[in-house]
Amino acid sequence: MSETRTEESPALARLERLREQARLGGGAQRIERQHARGKLTARERIAYLLDPGTFCELDEFATHRATDFGLERRRVPGDSVVTGWGEIDGRTVYVFAQDFTVLGGSVGEAHGRKICKVLDLALENGAPVIGLNDSGGARIQEGVDALAAYGEIFYRNVLASGVIPQISVIVGPCAGGAVYSPALTDFIFMTAGTARMFITGPEVIKAVTHEEVGAEELGGAEVHNRVSGVAHFAAPSEEETFDQVRRLLSYLPSNNADDPPYIPPTDPPGRMDESLDHLVPDDPAQGYDMRAVIERVADEGSFLEVQAGFAPNLIVGFARLGGYVVGIVAQQPAVLAGVLDSDAADKGARFIRFCDSFNIPLLTFTDTPGFLPGVAQEHGGIIRHGAKMIYAYAEASVPKLSVITRKAYGGAYIVMSSKHLRGDICLAWPGAEIAVMGPQGAVNIIFRRELREADDRDRLLDELVREYREKFANPYVAAARGYLDGVIAPRETRPRLIRALEMLRNKRVQRPMKKHGNMPV
Repeated sequence: MSETRTEESPALARLERLREQARLGGGAQRIERQHARGKLTARERIAYLLDPGTFCELDEFATHRATDFGLERRRVPGDSVVTGWGEIDGRTVYVFAQDFTVLGGSVGEAHGRKICKVLDLALENGAPVIGLNDSGGARIQEGVDALAAYGEIFYRNVLASGVIPQISVIVGPCAGGAVYSPALTDFIFMTAGTARMFITGPEVIKAVTHEEVGAEELGGAEVHNRVSGVAHFAAPSEEETFDQVRRLLSYLPSNNADDPPYIPPTDPPGRMDESLDHLVPDDPAQGYDMRAVIERVADEGSFLEVQAGFAPNLIVGFARLGGYVVGIVAQQPAVLAGVLDSDAADKGARFIRFCDSFNIPLLTFTDTPGFLPGVAQEHGGIIRHGAKMIYAYAEASVPKLSVITRKAYGGAYIVMSSKHLRGDICLAWPGAEIAVMGPQGAVNIIFRRELREADDRDRLLDELVREYREKFANPYVAAARGYLDGVIAPRETRPRLIRALEMLRNKRVQRPMKKHGNMPV
């Protein structure tokens, strides 16, 4: 019996033709230009980011309805953004990727509506949302409709804040009002060489202020990762950027009702590292790398630093202890002696509040001589910036562990997850110095007259400093008052912290009813 060949129906043929048109975006020539700039297309980006074969597209055939300036002849199925959902490491995520090959990835009514649908679905279903930004900005031809699209996106960014993780990836231009959506999200990744973020571009700046600056110098990945603090991660290629996104997500829960992902540890919870006993120099003026402490205490290879280039005197990032995710905040004595300044306070406060929003316990390592003095800091608002750290730690209801490795002076001692801000378990190493200020500064104030009148000022100063250190600048006075829960050998830090984390697993905190607080900004 011969087989009968059924011809494809016109309806199916039309469907396939429209799908092919959507897949081509702005067409083969524009795709070639995108590749020539060293950039992937929107669909290529999604394919690399998500687990293979998991992407389900939404609004594949959505088009704009504008008719001015010849736009009625420039309709492409899907408009200038690809949206949908898929999986990363088997977990559902929602994603949108702006398509620069279609009208420069500009945001109009249809474009904005597609992004809003993804944000709504992510919020309703409790899953992270990832936005891949590559856009020329608002679609000028659509006028106020384009501005309305941005406003609707911003509103949803705010609704989703603290409910689901929001991640922005800048893989091309992101300028004007467009920058505020990434700024409202939790983490910003930038690809070096192609990513740009600025409110006003070089041409506008030149016209208004007569300053001449290039796009990279004004808003490139290096600037925002090291100078402005707008971005959190940078990578030299798009593929490495997406690898970083996948790694970050491995530490984050899907939403604020879930716990962070647990990974059974291969690093023994009871492991002690004796090198910690000799890591902090005897000379209190000598720096050391706090990352070495973090890496020896955390599960091996688990530390992921966030905003490594910005305010490097404070370290923040994620790690695992006994397989459980923790957020780490730590001074870096190797940079500015680990002082707290305005940038460090901003960096720390925002990270602390993120961790508290998503049920990630906080681990603090303290070694700081205090807040950075100086006219520039005072006039720059160190008071209100420093208050953000106090607010964030006091507000946080997740388990809070802290270890004072060396110096904890003045207000900075209080700020860094102390008992007074309701730190749950506060520990110190034997060489820790907890005082209003450093011994030499304190002695110079307390014994000012005696030192001025002394025959041998240097000898008296040494004696008084030694006496002050023995009486006050050690952890045992604080331990005697109950301000510390223990003084431990450095090598004991990892097992003690893991046991404390286990003990605090079911911590619950009741707070006064209120709409929300008023954090200093």
